[in-house]
Amino acid sequence: MKPNHRRCCGIDVHKNSVTVCVLPPVGQARTEVKRRKFRTFTRDLKQLRIWLQKCQVTEIAMESTGQYWRPLWNLLEGQCARLILVNPQHIKGLNGYKTDPKDAQWIADLLESGKLKGSWVPTRPIRELRDLTRQRVNLMEDLNRVKNRIEQLCQSGNIKVSSVATDLFGVSGRKMLKALVESQRDGGWMADYAVGKLRAKRQELELALEGTFTAEQRWLLDRELRQVEWLEKEIAALEQEIERRVAEYEEPIQRLVTIPGIDRKTAWTIVAEVGVDLKAFPDAKHLASWAGLCPGNRESGGKRMSGRVRKANRYIKRAMCQAAWAAAHTKNTYLSAFYRRMSIRKGAPKAVIALAHHVMVVVHQVLSRKEEYVEFGSDYYDQRNKPRTVARLAARLARLGYEVELKLIQNPVTPVGPNVQTPPQSHQGNQPSVGPEEQKRRRGRPCKCAARGIICQHRGATAANVLIQ
Repeated sequence: MKPNHRRCCGIDVHKNSVTVCVLPPVGQARTEVKRRKFRTFTRDLKQLRIWLQKCQVTEIAMESTGQYWRPLWNLLEGQCARLILVNPQHIKGLNGYKTDPKDAQWIADLLESGKLKGSWVPTRPIRELRDLTRQRVNLMEDLNRVKNRIEQLCQSGNIKVSSVATDLFGVSGRKMLKALVESQRDGGWMADYAVGKLRAKRQELELALEGTFTAEQRWLLDRELRQVEWLEKEIAALEQEIERRVAEYEEPIQRLVTIPGIDRKTAWTIVAEVGVDLKAFPDAKHLASWAGLCPGNRESGGKRMSGRVRKANRYIKRAMCQAAWAAAHTKNTYLSAFYRRMSIRKGAPKAVIALAHHVMVVVHQVLSRKEEYVEFGSDYYDQRNKPRTVARLAARLARLGYEVELKLIQNPVTPVGPNVQTPPQSHQGNQPSVGPEEQKRRRGRPCKCAARGIICQHRGATAANVLIQ
């Protein structure tokens, strides 16, 4: 029999125990407030679940304390009408008191009064995929730390292979490191392990391999190399498991990889951290704010303080910043043009964050609309206001001492690549083109299609291309 009343419960979560407070049903006299304390072993948490069912609890709220809320959430998920996870900073910002003995009752009172706002918790398959992708990031960090220790060990033994070879852990570098461990060859012999373009530097490699490695350093190098091999095997096995689990999300992943700068592994992280159903985020701005990619809004006394981004999900922020750096180095793309435009005004660090925010907006549009990314091209900003661009370039050449003559190209050839949106053409027949000085800027609301990542159908005819002689 389903209860026809509302009964709220607050849970204060700790590592070794959870404190539970169940308020009386709404509308009844508060004659009794039930409080109990449970240990965090699985058997005790199951007893907690049975006790809450006997109390006919309909709504439960708990704090997101570290990782300790996860097992409790997994056991209580689907057992009541409403289960919410609350950010501790959100609770601290509300009026009231907060002491350890009264935490659970205070959370229950806030839940009953409707002041709590729950955090977004993805479904169980997405949470499991998130654990795998985060574990891969942790293993990659461990691998980088081990490689840095090997580099420091080589420098302490005056082995300068990294000064000659680009990659110390390539095919040639690994053979040389293993030969250093064996200590049975001289520098000239070990330099002969070089393959490819590195064979042209064998004389420099021979000098770089003449170090002062001791037996203790060789023993340490052997252990570090074994750890590198073990970590690489673990990462490969983890990536295979991730591939198996993301098979059901292949369609959104294929749409994500059409965005410049996002490869398949970055798409794994986006799906694992954000999910494929973006109903929890009303629009792209909310998603970018949740990812911590929006500028800070700090103002006091009429003065604008620091605009530093806030702390948020570090995994999605890291992935989007890496994607932004990759997109900034692509050729003939709209995102690279956006990065150059922002870097001139704000500098490279702020431009990367701005581009990461922009890519996050595109990700929201691609996933929510179930459409592939449409490339506008690197000349998007020039085509948007061609007369101003022509006038600026002509004035710049004039300042350098050149006389500029502009001629119209009758049949301009515009290179069109895959997934590239061409500028809209005029539908006015064979009317003469308007010169840059005669064309006026059209009035009206600005077009936001570019910010939304969709094909623009608002702009009319633009001036013809010009050739500067």
